[in-house]
Amino acid sequence: MIRVTGVRFKPAGKTYYFEPPAEPLEPSTYVIVETARGQEIGQVVLEERELPEKELVLPLKKVLRKATEADLEKAAENRQKEKLAFTRCREKIIDHGLDMKLVSVDVTFDRNKIIFYFSSEERVDFRELVKDLASIFKTRIELRQIGVRDEAKIKGGIGSCGRAFCCSTFLEDFEPVSIRMAKGQNLSLNPTKISGVCGRLMCCLRYEANVYEDIRAALPRPGDQVVTPDGEGRVTAVNHKKKSAHVRLLDLGCVREFPFEEVDLP
Repeated sequence: MIRVTGVRFKPAGKTYYFEPPAEPLEPSTYVIVETARGQEIGQVVLEERELPEKELVLPLKKVLRKATEADLEKAAENRQKEKLAFTRCREKIIDHGLDMKLVSVDVTFDRNKIIFYFSSEERVDFRELVKDLASIFKTRIELRQIGVRDEAKIKGGIGSCGRAFCCSTFLEDFEPVSIRMAKGQNLSLNPTKISGVCGRLMCCLRYEANVYEDIRAALPRPGDQVVTPDGEGRVTAVNHKKKSAHVRLLDLGCVREFPFEEVDLP
């Protein structure tokens, strides 16, 4: 077991684990940490605890110290620089006639690099754009192409349910979602009803998928021979929401609906 502290750099962002300092840190404390791209400021979201080595990526980087008032002011200045960088980059994209959509900008805490995130349906040759941006900001420039789900997570918005996107509020990672999950929950397969604003299958299709799978494993399926209070029959349909099964009775030749508790497998 290894002692770690969980730090997050963005709201609903991924939690990264760091080697904790000697002084205990409370959740919501801002800290300066060492990362692969230099020093960054983040917020403690998991207080010091032990985790199995197999769950970690070793070696761990260190939490260097608590953030000072000067650090917080510097971080606020960086956010202003990001807004300026966003505007200038978008202007240069138009000047170069590039088919790309600028989504977000990150200025690293130590200001050694500016990272521009963009989306595009095709591969983009942005070499000249990088040269222009480097001459304007006099620092290292990095452009990263992201997918539509990542774009939705960064920009946020309101889903068809009337609530803020799950991905931009609490989901740290995107898990695989398949059309099979929608079928298993007897949902309409109309793409407009089961797709999010990003155009991909809604993340929430996965929330109850395991529950439906467990229920189906213990319940009759269409085609199963069953016994009901009205005699033997064959299941023609199952309604998990109503917790009932439609059964074609062999003796009566008709279809009747029975609660699950009245349907037994022979």
